[in-house]
Amino acid sequence: MDAAILFSDIVVPVLLAGVDVRIVPGRGPVLDEPIRTASDVLRLRPIDPDALAPISEAVRLTVAELGSTPLIAFGGAPFTLASYLVEGGPSKDQLRARSLMYSDPHAWAALLNWCADVTGAFLRAQVEAGASAAQLFDSWIGSLSRRDYQRRVAPHSKRALDALRGLEVPKLHFGVGSGEVLDLLPGLGVDAVGVDWRIPLDEASARLGGGVPLQGNIDPALLVAPWPVLQAHVEDVLDRGLAAPAHIVNLGHGVPPETDPEVLTRVVEFVHARS
Repeated sequence: MDAAILFSDIVVPVLLAGVDVRIVPGRGPVLDEPIRTASDVLRLRPIDPDALAPISEAVRLTVAELGSTPLIAFGGAPFTLASYLVEGGPSKDQLRARSLMYSDPHAWAALLNWCADVTGAFLRAQVEAGASAAQLFDSWIGSLSRRDYQRRVAPHSKRALDALRGLEVPKLHFGVGSGEVLDLLPGLGVDAVGVDWRIPLDEASARLGGGVPLQGNIDPALLVAPWPVLQAHVEDVLDRGLAAPAHIVNLGHGVPPETDPEVLTRVVEFVHARS
């Protein structure tokens, strides 16, 4: 690989900030006491910088092991973190979170500001410890309308990324199902935009005006397909990526657990040969 990323569960900074969250096998992050009211939001405390010490140490150790290979810092976007906090766990439609957005907009804004500050501190700690770039992940952005994202979510994602001011590192944003808001993402202050598998890269580049570097967007489902099928798909992704000023080849989402690592190795070798 040309770079590594610090992978951790997306709610780790929430846990470090004192919220009681646990990982349930087969389900994911679960909160026994979700954040549902303004008083719940008021009980949230700022993250203690000392709580980030293990993260900083992990990054230092990883950077030392990687040598010349850069490490990308990882952090969850405020909307995704808030969704876990309000829903109490994973959700298909983030219905409770979106309801809070409308029923109590002041509590919603306070909650997303808290999430932005927590994930901003999380990202900054990684960069200060040696990460070479930072990526904000918004796993649930696809459940939002364009209007809601623009008015009630995007300013908080920008706030999270603004925590990196003064640190000259590239910033990236990736959201699952973000096709309808792609053109809004450069306004967050990012240097590149990740694209999931739903939109061809040439179409994504057109929506972004043709001037934004892209990351993506090999379909993870094809990692179990016969090699000729996967190879043709990767070739198509590379060809369409030429429409952007630069293309960071990656998957359009995460690696499925059942993926054969040898397949990933073969994809990387193929991409390097084509490049």
